[in-house]
Amino acid sequence: MLVEFLLITASVYAAVMLRFWGHAGTQTAFEQDLYWRASLVAILLILSMAALGLYQIHLRAGWLGRLSRLAVAFVLGGMALTVLFYLVPELDLGRGVLGISLLLGYLVVSIWGLLSQSLVDADLFKRRVIMLGAGERAAEFVLMMRRKTDQRGFKLLGCVPIGADPVSVSESLLLHPDGTLNEWVSRLGVQEIVVGPDDRRGTLPVDALLECKKSGRAVTELAQFVEREAGKIKMGPTSPSWLVFSDGFNASPMRSMTKRAFDLGTALLVSLVAGPLMLLTALAIRMESGPGAPILYRQERVGENGKVFRLIKFRSMGVDAESDGVARWASKNDDRVTRVGRFIRKARLDELPQIWNVLRGDMSFVGPRPERPKFVNEFNVRIGYYALRHAVKPGLTGWAQLRYSYGSSMKDAEEKLKYDLFYVKNHNFVFDLAILVQTVEVVLFGRGSR
Repeated sequence: MLVEFLLITASVYAAVMLRFWGHAGTQTAFEQDLYWRASLVAILLILSMAALGLYQIHLRAGWLGRLSRLAVAFVLGGMALTVLFYLVPELDLGRGVLGISLLLGYLVVSIWGLLSQSLVDADLFKRRVIMLGAGERAAEFVLMMRRKTDQRGFKLLGCVPIGADPVSVSESLLLHPDGTLNEWVSRLGVQEIVVGPDDRRGTLPVDALLECKKSGRAVTELAQFVEREAGKIKMGPTSPSWLVFSDGFNASPMRSMTKRAFDLGTALLVSLVAGPLMLLTALAIRMESGPGAPILYRQERVGENGKVFRLIKFRSMGVDAESDGVARWASKNDDRVTRVGRFIRKARLDELPQIWNVLRGDMSFVGPRPERPKFVNEFNVRIGYYALRHAVKPGLTGWAQLRYSYGSSMKDAEEKLKYDLFYVKNHNFVFDLAILVQTVEVVLFGRGSR
């Protein structure tokens, strides 16, 4: 990000030189206070790239996909800069300089992206990791982190069988220490040891691990490692005690106050920007359904501490979609969805009236998505610790929406819970802001909508 900031800033200076080539006096005058305007261009373009997910370490996209996202980011950034220059003429670069800056910036950032990605994927710059344990927990971890994008920050050298756990990983991943553990990991260049046996009672080489730790190597429990690398909580038999004694779950009055201020500010800003879209959406629903049909749809959802509230959405299904009173998940190509409803669900326009829920205090702008009481009752019975997600207010957008597709089954709900609990455990102002920015990508590419 820092390199791209410098490259874009340099592109603005180069654009001024090209635009006023042969006019030294004009060029010198234009370059006065150019640094601040160039920095503004770089900051807005970097925000646009972040909004398109280009700084997500787990982004699964080829070069064509990355270049396409980068192009969209520069178009969006250019539009934002045009509006800003119109509102604040003192910052204006001029159409010629701005156009050349965007073109040069796209070219140099694309070239840098090609070079930097090869460095990111190179094993030379990854932490070298081994796992103590080769049983079911280790096999589950290997399957979960099998893709190259999942191992951007580390390289798993293999798994060491310990205790009486049956070996569940493939033979190619098995490691057998030669000599003391500290000497062996030194020869392998191991930087981190992940502890993940199925049964650790009386099997962990505690003294050997302490020796490794004294030598400067990190020793990390598997659940903590998964949380850090995968951005989700690893649920299992040891989850309760680990969650109790781990850091996080910040519920201080100061955090509550800053989150409420963030919600109100964001809700008011989005209301101003999305106001015209909301009017057009309401008009489209009325034209399709005719007079008398409701434009808004109110539905009971479960909020903070299990309190039920009425969520407001633009109606995207037929009026009699649930005439029998039975709550159902939306399915792919659901025939209950209207033509207008299909579009507004894809573009997430149906969610905009929930800004009123945010202003009322029923919801936050960022948090776990609220579910219907019927589904919550089922999840509470069948999914352990599901109620923990209600420790914070539900949100218009959330971490699970960025990292997981639309959920329409018990298995999906269980998997999304891992991301929701990661958010509940680690939420802070910067995390909320990052989720909000990256939600732009979800809206533009229609990920996870039905």
